[in-house]
Amino acid sequence: MTIPQSPPAVPAPLLQVDGVTLSFGGVHALSGVGFEVQPGSITAVIGPNGAGKTSLFNTISGFYRPNAGSIRFQGQDITRLPAPRRARLGLGRSFQNIALFRGMTVLDNIKLGRHAHLKTNVFDALLYVGRARREEAELRRDIEERIIDFLEIDHIRHAPVAALPYGLQKRVEMARALAMQPQILMLDEPVAGMNREETEDMARFILDVRAEWGVTVLMVEHDMGLVMDLSDHVVVLNFGQVIAQGTPAVVQADPEVNRAYLGSGDVGELRRKLRAAATPQGAQ
Repeated sequence: MTIPQSPPAVPAPLLQVDGVTLSFGGVHALSGVGFEVQPGSITAVIGPNGAGKTSLFNTISGFYRPNAGSIRFQGQDITRLPAPRRARLGLGRSFQNIALFRGMTVLDNIKLGRHAHLKTNVFDALLYVGRARREEAELRRDIEERIIDFLEIDHIRHAPVAALPYGLQKRVEMARALAMQPQILMLDEPVAGMNREETEDMARFILDVRAEWGVTVLMVEHDMGLVMDLSDHVVVLNFGQVIAQGTPAVVQADPEVNRAYLGSGDVGELRRKLRAAATPQGAQ
């Protein structure tokens, strides 16, 4: 007699966004947005300009409070938690427009990412003794031995951020987000404005941070070649609503996605556009 085997257990989502609505006056930035992020996955949020992608990121990370709906992280409702509390729980993010302190060095910018986890009180910090000194030593060792080495920016650690080219500034911002020890790394357009070589480097870092550090990645990105190559799950927004979601192959074949991007129902045209975006410059 064959005993039927139970199906493998499906892991609980790390992040659940359910029916999130966000309005600014009479403008509806998000309307009933819902999706899940599985642990260990790379999930991409895509959509035309003005679709609500950055508003969604700001709502998940706590900069905006939704008018309706809920956000759960590791099963805990974080909808009303302020941004610093969410950072301590494990939500780390970068920004669409670089938000580094330009007059500070690369190392000092990265160290700021750990601020939410430091336990030093004001008295210890002023005297720089005991716990303050130990925490500073541990922080610097972790950043220098892991994060700076991982992102290959050792040669610029003491350089002021303002002196760096754009591509390296984006890498420093990712380093600062990693210093927050995130369980979910939220990247807002990580390769925007980068050339092909810089884009390929960033793609490698995103894959490696998932593979080597076990960090789940949630990103907003316009580079369709990158999205389709890296993502396990794709969520498509248009006018603040989810119009499609699924694997890259499912999303590419969805006529509604095609209409949102191209204004027609020609799936073949969308596929040609995506292939063109993924083709290295100069390749035939």
